[in-house]
Amino acid sequence: MRRNAMLFCVLVLIINPAIATIAQEQVRSANTTEPSASSLSHNTHAASATAAAPSSASGEKEKAAMESSLRIEGEKRFRTNCSRCHMAPHKFPPRVMATAVRHMRVRATLTDEDMRFILYYLTR
Repeated sequence: MRRNAMLFCVLVLIINPAIATIAQEQVRSANTTEPSASSLSHNTHAASATAAAPSSASGEKEKAAMESSLRIEGEKRFRTNCSRCHMAPHKFPPRVMATAVRHMRVRATLTDEDMRFILYYLTR
């Protein structure tokens, strides 16, 4: 029993830095995409606001199309690399999924790109 507790503590000590790194990467990627969207929404002139409305609508369509293509690519890579042993899991918080994907990256020899697509698929 005591050995299991020690193993659990060691596991937590190993996983926490990985979780923190992934969380920082997600915050950085969210911060890099926000300024362009917020700059479009803060136009003060009426003419520029009406001109920006169609472009923001097309921008939303492009964003939705890009998200769906990322999700589809993530699903393909999940089926290729993970579905041999795992069924698609139910929704878990992104931090839990990031930990699981990082762990399986080593075991399944996934590339960094595969890991990102699979993580996107599992968290959206």
